[in-house]
Amino acid sequence: MRKTLDIIQQTFGTLWAHKLRSFLTMFGVAWGVGSLLLLVGLGEGFRSGQHEQLSTLGQDVLFMFPGTVPAVPGQHTDRRPYKLTYGDFEAARAEAPHLRAITPVISRSDLQSASDHATSNGQVLGVEPNFAEIRNVPIATGRWIDDADVREGRHVAVIGTEMRKNLFQGEAPVGNHVLLNGVRFDVIGVADNVGGRREDNPRNATIYVPLSTMRAYFPVKDADTRDAISYINYQPRAREEHDLAKQEVRRVVARRHGFDAANKEAFEDWDTIKSEEMVGKIFTGMDYFLGGVGVVTLALGAIGVINIMLVAVAERTREIGLRKALGATRKNILTQFLLEGAVLTGFSGGLGVAVASGFMSVLARVPQPPGFNTPRLVPMSAIVAVGSLALAGIAAGVYPARRAALLEPVEALRQE
Repeated sequence: MRKTLDIIQQTFGTLWAHKLRSFLTMFGVAWGVGSLLLLVGLGEGFRSGQHEQLSTLGQDVLFMFPGTVPAVPGQHTDRRPYKLTYGDFEAARAEAPHLRAITPVISRSDLQSASDHATSNGQVLGVEPNFAEIRNVPIATGRWIDDADVREGRHVAVIGTEMRKNLFQGEAPVGNHVLLNGVRFDVIGVADNVGGRREDNPRNATIYVPLSTMRAYFPVKDADTRDAISYINYQPRAREEHDLAKQEVRRVVARRHGFDAANKEAFEDWDTIKSEEMVGKIFTGMDYFLGGVGVVTLALGAIGVINIMLVAVAERTREIGLRKALGATRKNILTQFLLEGAVLTGFSGGLGVAVASGFMSVLARVPQPPGFNTPRLVPMSAIVAVGSLALAGIAAGVYPARRAALLEPVEALRQE
């Protein structure tokens, strides 16, 4: 026990005797570790932010919007627009076997919303009951739109959290009413916040009403039929079948509107599954790039540690010979250099982790732009960074120290 304490005391005494060298070595290590963790954390912040933003739309959701087709088959200069209809939705629901769920939507953003307390503008969606399952609309208070509301064309509404703040200003909205362009709707529910900590998601300023009521009072603008809808949301039967589901819906729409389903320019749709896969590939590449930059920085710190340890051992060969002459064993000498390398890399690596964590905590208090979450510490990166530097420092100290310790005391004392 006494020998161990002596070795520890000698280790810290040696590091303190070379304060500037020890400080520069530790600074290089801390900088390398902190840079690596911060760069990897930034990449993870981008990835999780994009995933969170896409997840607010719902799980495995595809969109089909109105599009344009050639005015004359075979031509590409003159094009005519076409609107999606409720009949398109019904046909797709009946004829597309790879669909798990499908729902029509009417969207208007030009309606004025008013309560007894205030007025506001926001998006109004005419939906059917299964919209909440496809697009994930959690209910905070009250209830969601049901089949009876749609079947009977009831004047009921579910409002988002931001719309609740704007229109009711602290009052209980459920059991109260709102006016949409002067038409009264009873509030039956309040949707929970969408977007996690962020409250600026447009869906939080949305009002949902039954599709049948929306079609009767606020149909799609500039449509030649009251059967028109704004878009269709649907989900594939399985995530890997999203392309099959999309092709089936396209064939139905193309047949009903009289154009070739092979004409990809005729469709305006959005596959969030494909978008998420693409974003994942982009951010995987970003992780490799940022991680590569961090590894280079880390390698520079490791080189600094190795250089310092090699120089330190070379300078102290005579000291090693003297200690052996006074009775120190080979194990005592190797243990001291092992401890020096471990202390240098371990303490400075921990300092780098602490600084990176502190900087990320500061960033967490700053409002983040859409699609970006606060960088977070990746534990595996911290373990790999500190561990690799510790191994580099230990190897750089132990290898030359072992060679010096193998020398006979007289030979070690002769070393310049």
